[in-house]
Amino acid sequence: MDNSDDDLARAITLSLMEHGSSLNHRGHYHDVAELQFQQDLRHAIEVSSSESNTPGISSKGSCSGRLKSNATTPSLETQTNTTAPPNSFLTERAQLERERLDRLKRQRGEENQDEMSSSSTKRQNLSTLRSHTDERTPTPSTSSASSSKASSSVNNQKATAVAKPAVSTNPVVDQLFWDGELRPTANLHSMPRQDGKPTFRLTEVLGPKSQITFAIISSYSTVVSWIYEFFEPRTPVILVAQPDLTGQAGIKNILPNWVMTVPFLRNGHGCQHMKIFYETGRLRVVISTANLIDYDWRDIENAVWLQDIPPLPQSSPQDHKITNDFPSIMEHVLRSVNARDALTNMLTHEHPNLPLQTIGDLHSKWDWSKVKVKLVPSIAGKHEGWPKVVQSGHPRLMKALRDFGLRTGKGKAAKELAIECQGSSIGTYSTQWLNEFYYSARGESAEDWLDEPKARRTKLPWPPVKILFPSLRTVKGTVLGESGGGTMFCRANQWGGTRFPRELFYDSNSVGGKVLMHTKMIIATFRQKSTPFSAPSSFKASSATASTKGKGKSTAEPITISDSETESESEDDRAGVDDAAPSSSAKEPIGWAYVGSHNFTPSAWGTLSGSGFNPTLNNVNYELGILFPLYSNREVERVSCFKRPPRNHALDPGRVSRVYESVMDPGVTGDPGVSRVPHGHLQYSLF
Repeated sequence: MDNSDDDLARAITLSLMEHGSSLNHRGHYHDVAELQFQQDLRHAIEVSSSESNTPGISSKGSCSGRLKSNATTPSLETQTNTTAPPNSFLTERAQLERERLDRLKRQRGEENQDEMSSSSTKRQNLSTLRSHTDERTPTPSTSSASSSKASSSVNNQKATAVAKPAVSTNPVVDQLFWDGELRPTANLHSMPRQDGKPTFRLTEVLGPKSQITFAIISSYSTVVSWIYEFFEPRTPVILVAQPDLTGQAGIKNILPNWVMTVPFLRNGHGCQHMKIFYETGRLRVVISTANLIDYDWRDIENAVWLQDIPPLPQSSPQDHKITNDFPSIMEHVLRSVNARDALTNMLTHEHPNLPLQTIGDLHSKWDWSKVKVKLVPSIAGKHEGWPKVVQSGHPRLMKALRDFGLRTGKGKAAKELAIECQGSSIGTYSTQWLNEFYYSARGESAEDWLDEPKARRTKLPWPPVKILFPSLRTVKGTVLGESGGGTMFCRANQWGGTRFPRELFYDSNSVGGKVLMHTKMIIATFRQKSTPFSAPSSFKASSATASTKGKGKSTAEPITISDSETESESEDDRAGVDDAAPSSSAKEPIGWAYVGSHNFTPSAWGTLSGSGFNPTLNNVNYELGILFPLYSNREVERVSCFKRPPRNHALDPGRVSRVYESVMDPGVTGDPGVSRVPHGHLQYSLF
């Protein structure tokens, strides 16, 4: 290498130092791009040095072209005996430097419109579930432009001296999820995850905060001073929180541009969800199992489902006869939690130009056609009559299952259903309530049993339900140990009750690592009728999957919701030849999954009474979650947050019972003068 090469290398190093201060804060992609550039630089300098010392190598073409020529040409004597002029190398290095900076600009969203429009028009199929960056205008008609830019970026990388497989380096905070995605939350104590699944952090859920124009957020427990830091001070935010001791609805300003609203809620709890509006016009809907409090996003595992919703080209009038689709149910939830009054307050006073002018705008201004999940809320209060009953709690779950075609049926032809319920709080269970919930989980109506005598219902056997709750051994084996078990609640008098279904309890172990889970999830699978000579197919599938774990690191896939009815179906799919493979094309679901804020308790899911003609549902809590079908055993394992099959507590001879007592202060905390739910001593048991 001559002196000019040394000078150039030093100049490029100084250039990198100048650009470093503006790029290092985006370290998610900086290291990958920088590694590519350094490899390009090293190879180019080596080739330049080789050219200076070895005659017979043509100076024509790029560095990669010369390397290829050298590797494939049998005789050097047949080549032109010249050396590469210094200007050729400098020109190539300048081009490489320009390409490197262009890549970084594209990843930082600084590309101008001319560059975007000049990209190739290769279309990227949204069903591949690839996420896109915020550079794309969030309408279906422009999705091809965004994918063209990504394609152009890949092509530029392939043109460099060192070819390598294209790897997406976009940070998650900049990605869009037009098809929806379910992920566990990142955890300080289990990263990287043992199962390799991708995760969400709160900053990634919210996206670039400078682009947020409005947000509605809700949580059972909120530290306002903590969550406030995740938004720009100028951003208007509506916070749905817990009421004071009176339980009455109301609104008040708690911070500049922040309005807190509380619904009527006597001794109940709130739900976790967000609606985030961005400058580009898109809307992000988030359903989470985590509270808006630091340790839920740091020390405990939770789950988040989110989906980006593009705006409609023009508003469409709302059909008020439609009451069962996703936006209609979301609007019902917002009205129920008093968000409408808070929105009116904001529009009247300081923010007249919010992207959401009325709650009904959700339906008329955004395109919900790609949402494939069903929304399952619980609305606190007393609901009478079927039209109101099926909008809340486990009757709403029943209705959503019927809409998906997931009924088990009745009589001899009925499918058997096994459900596994993961949560962080244990309720008071009776055979009557468990069978009540189980009947709705089958997609069957309570009309069939509400008119039966209550005495007969109280004598029913336990249904095939597994309730997951961590054992003391499991808690002690986590990274935080017993001190990390403060959010797992089961009252001692519940567990010690004479008719408490202890035999239905199974150990809860995260597939991600040695952490406890605050995730609320139900996995339901259909199974064949049991005979003395055969085990249920779902059990065999779960056992087979469990037996393969640890034999090699699996490649985790994003958990997205597929719409099987739009896919083709092969004969093998119908015959079930490859049940272990992802079978999104199979039209026959093998079960379903629920993820959301509902714990497996009567308070969350509600209790039914009345008659089959005029039922009454009582819900204590506000809750919100999503429901979607499962099409293969492999998909069941991908979605499940817990190890399957779980271990029955009654079959664990080493289990130890112990009761803890903790002080819990749910509600809004962290700011003087903000109402709080009073301290209550809640006991929880770990076995």
